[in-house]
Amino acid sequence: MSSFALHTPDTAPAAARPLLEGAKAKLGFVPNLYAHLAEAPAALEAYFQLSAQFDKTSLSPVERQVVLLAASVENGCEFCVAAHSMVARKMAHAPDPVVDALRAGQPLPDARLQALASFTRAVVRQRGWVADAPLATFLAAGYTRQQSLEVVLGVAMKTLSNYANHLTGTETNPEFDAEAWSRPK
Repeated sequence: MSSFALHTPDTAPAAARPLLEGAKAKLGFVPNLYAHLAEAPAALEAYFQLSAQFDKTSLSPVERQVVLLAASVENGCEFCVAAHSMVARKMAHAPDPVVDALRAGQPLPDARLQALASFTRAVVRQRGWVADAPLATFLAAGYTRQQSLEVVLGVAMKTLSNYANHLTGTETNPEFDAEAWSRPK
């Protein structure tokens, strides 16, 4: 059990309260990630800002979810894999075989999305020191140098949430139970 508080809009520091209230109004509940990040309002606000900026990239909604899921699986973040699996399927309308392959760390059935997932994993594993081959494969699949930096933005967003979840011991909300995931031991 985590020693970190799961804040509500009533218990959060003042600066985080409107952010949690907005999330609850939009989603109908406060995701546990947000409830933990509220302990440091600047961290919660940064996560929301990174998310908003990532949504403005040239990557499609499905491609953005591929980045977020590939990074979260690579980092072993059970909360984020469950949450983004649901978002990928229900909101981005990603094909089930793509989501299932990402969750399993298996090759994707779409070559272009596979290049994106592989490049994302390389960015995470190599902390940005991506060798020429993964970048060349990514570019050969039709992605651009701009999009390589957009992937880095998505990885930064997931690094913040994945590491915060690991530190705080974030449990998956019941709303994400249908997409529960456990990292391989």
